[in-house]
Amino acid sequence: MSTSLTSRSRTTAAAEWRALGTTVRVVVTEPALLDSCDLLLARHLAEVDAACSRFRADSELTALDATAGRPVRVSPLLAEALDTALRAAEATDGAVDPTVGSAMDAIGYDRDFTLVREDDRPVRLTVRRTPGWRTVLLDRATGTVTVPEGVRLDLGATAKAWAADRAAQTLADAAGCGVLVSLGGDTAVAGEPPAGGWQIRVQDVTGPVDETPAEGPYATVGLHSGGLATSGTSARRWRRGGHDLHHIVDPRTGLPVRSPWRTVSVAAATCADANAASTAALVKGAGAHRWLTRQGLPARLVAQNGTVVTTPGWPTTAVEAAA
Repeated sequence: MSTSLTSRSRTTAAAEWRALGTTVRVVVTEPALLDSCDLLLARHLAEVDAACSRFRADSELTALDATAGRPVRVSPLLAEALDTALRAAEATDGAVDPTVGSAMDAIGYDRDFTLVREDDRPVRLTVRRTPGWRTVLLDRATGTVTVPEGVRLDLGATAKAWAADRAAQTLADAAGCGVLVSLGGDTAVAGEPPAGGWQIRVQDVTGPVDETPAEGPYATVGLHSGGLATSGTSARRWRRGGHDLHHIVDPRTGLPVRSPWRTVSVAAATCADANAASTAALVKGAGAHRWLTRQGLPARLVAQNGTVVTTPGWPTTAVEAAA
């Protein structure tokens, strides 16, 4: 689906479709280049899926399950995705950890989310600390990775945001115009932005960009560069065997995190950095505001009761509203 809109003085054009189990949106400041950018983005995301999907039996990531602790060579694309995940783990003190794959399987998130909600198999919730990101060894010089036997990787906390960063820059370089790429709300921008920046609505409940959220507070901010990401515990929820579950796992327990925040939005130099920080904030719980402030990251945190708090740097010009 393709639409056109005007942002201040510059016309933009947008297309929206689905890939990687989520909504893909690309916006360009040169409408005539939308179709070519859309095709290039589709090719890029297909490559990311083949390398990084936990749900494809033929993906490179899945193949690591059978390596039994042996170092194996991986594609440059997967090596870059793994490097991003390991750097995110280090930057968040392990709050975001790619070794949660088995924990995700254990709570029933072992297939595309549309299928997870239809599955009624019972789950047994057991507190079990994840193996830890330091057990994974990535040698960028040789392009090899070593994953201990029994450790299953999940790049869900970083791969989409990293793919958005990579895609936005690739498209901007190829088209020579401003580009916004959003993958399930993980948003990266590159090139010359529209006047006033890219106007992005931050909200609790995922929904169409042209519709006001039916519930929950929301804010509109102008993004000129880098990335913006929102993590929450309400968008991907399911019920299994009497348990209410969601996809944000605490590496310390291997279980869905219990956080005082229902959503956290962060702006950073890259979408990958923003998403790692927003996810980590949910895991860090009550200490999240202080941690984000120490990191110098502009952020907006929405408590379970709907109260909104922000860190220094979050734009004071943001238009805040309650649905």
